[in-house]
Amino acid sequence: MGAGKRSALRAGVLGMTLTVWASLAASLAPGLAAAETAWVQIEALPTLDQAQTRLRDLATSFPDAAGFTLPGGWYGVALGPYDTPEIAAEALRQMRNAGTIPADSYVADGSRYRAQFWPAATIGAAPAPEAAAEPTAEPAPVPAAEPTAEPAAEPAPPPVETLADARRAEEAMGREGRMRVQDALEWVGVYSGGVDGAFGRGTRASIAAWQDSHGFEPTGVLKSAELRQLLDTVTAEKSALGITPVEETKAGIGIDLPLGLIEFDHYDPPFVHYRAKDASGVRVLLISEPGDQNTLYGLYDAMASLEIVPTTGPRSRDKSGFSLVGEDAQIHSVTEVRLSKGLIKGFTLVYPAADAPRMARVLAAMKASFTPLGETALDPTLGQPMAVGRADLIAGLDVRHPEFARSGLFIDTQGTVLTAAEGLGSCGRVTIEDAPAKIAFADPRLGIAVLQPLEPLAPPAVARFETVTAGRGAALAVAGFSYPEALSAPVLSFGTLSDLTGLAGETERARLAVKTLPGDVGGPVLDGAGAVLGVVLPRDGETAKLLPPEMTVAVQTSALVPVLTAQGFAPLAAETGGTLAAEDISALAQGFTVQIACWK
Repeated sequence: MGAGKRSALRAGVLGMTLTVWASLAASLAPGLAAAETAWVQIEALPTLDQAQTRLRDLATSFPDAAGFTLPGGWYGVALGPYDTPEIAAEALRQMRNAGTIPADSYVADGSRYRAQFWPAATIGAAPAPEAAAEPTAEPAPVPAAEPTAEPAAEPAPPPVETLADARRAEEAMGREGRMRVQDALEWVGVYSGGVDGAFGRGTRASIAAWQDSHGFEPTGVLKSAELRQLLDTVTAEKSALGITPVEETKAGIGIDLPLGLIEFDHYDPPFVHYRAKDASGVRVLLISEPGDQNTLYGLYDAMASLEIVPTTGPRSRDKSGFSLVGEDAQIHSVTEVRLSKGLIKGFTLVYPAADAPRMARVLAAMKASFTPLGETALDPTLGQPMAVGRADLIAGLDVRHPEFARSGLFIDTQGTVLTAAEGLGSCGRVTIEDAPAKIAFADPRLGIAVLQPLEPLAPPAVARFETVTAGRGAALAVAGFSYPEALSAPVLSFGTLSDLTGLAGETERARLAVKTLPGDVGGPVLDGAGAVLGVVLPRDGETAKLLPPEMTVAVQTSALVPVLTAQGFAPLAAETGGTLAAEDISALAQGFTVQIACWK
């Protein structure tokens, strides 16, 4: 067949098809054919399944609910038809006022409605059976004609969706539909603005970024196939993660949790424990307890000591809450806690480091959904309350312990610390009161080291060194963290100066008649006026057995000051004369005695 005949045939077929469709539309949905009829459009959805689900719910209250295909592959949900646009507008007003339909519903003339798919019975219904006719004699068989080959029908090309079609479909989505798009863009990590259904510059840029990353033209307007891919991706990911709203009534917390990755384990106040499911490596703690600012700060310190909170990562704390982020090569964790009206509530998310991209979406969902419920916190009788102070476990969680902890003293206003050097060279990390520090200088002969914080500290006080050497028999005190795991403040031990030499006659050392513990090593030895006359040294392994329990060795100030000065540190000199009461020396030592720790 020639090209001209095929074109004529197609034109004829098209004309017949349009005529048949117009007739069918008039008979099945006369409202579509009448110019004055109108509809109240509720929304437009990107998939048939979504539209049918919406209509099933809507039909229970609105028997006149109807569904139509729209240009661009969308599916419209409407009510009607109404005889005139004015009647439709009045119905729209009444239903909006009653709150039975979305606020962004509007009157439509039906010109963009195509095939009706709801109610299903109105489309493609079988014709009514005609009355049976009287049987007639069968005509004589006619010899079959030779079949002739008919040309195969050429498939109609798929409709081309234009950008204008996509814009019209976007308008027809309504506010709720556009909010779903923004939610999806936020989920995939390209949108961080408000979810309000208003497609401004930020939403357009996010759509374009998503389109560009998926090989589509970055127009900033989603065509139907692009929208389906976006929504299907989000639906599939949320289904795999099992993001589910959870109301933990005992803790007074509402939050969306990834129940595909975790499951409830037990209560251990102030925590609700969710363990990993199917070896996901993900854990969640919901945090809930009554308290004030002091309780909040104590919780911060306790959380920072947990094994599930690596030491590297940003963290902040103020009077109304804190944030802790911990990251290492194995795990990441994020803790968010807030104090309001005497209640402390929050959560911790722990997950494998390799799962960070996916868990960023889980974290965003948890943050966005977190809601304190009611005016109560977790009942302490539901489990073993969190221990006060340091222990091997806090509410069932492992506490991170240093290799060793000892004492030191601030020697300048930037937080520089003088301490004993032994063992520091093998530390993977050194801290000054939990602040990261580095070894600035060490003197193996004297057995001392100087530590500098990685970021300047503001010590409450700075130690001052004696200028006149004390004599034998002088009263003294050792300030140190004798019990680092139990007490968070230094302890003073009182005694006397036995000799101004070491056991082997070392002139830079002194012997003290005072009992000390390993935690006191590196701490200051103070004279009766509170001036530093030396620094406590560890007991040497070979000579320790020669020392009685009440004997301690220290390095003298007269040896310390020249070495420190030569290295650029300027120890402060103490004023001469005077004797302080024991409680005054204790108060003074509290300001400049500090705890240091060595970590793996």
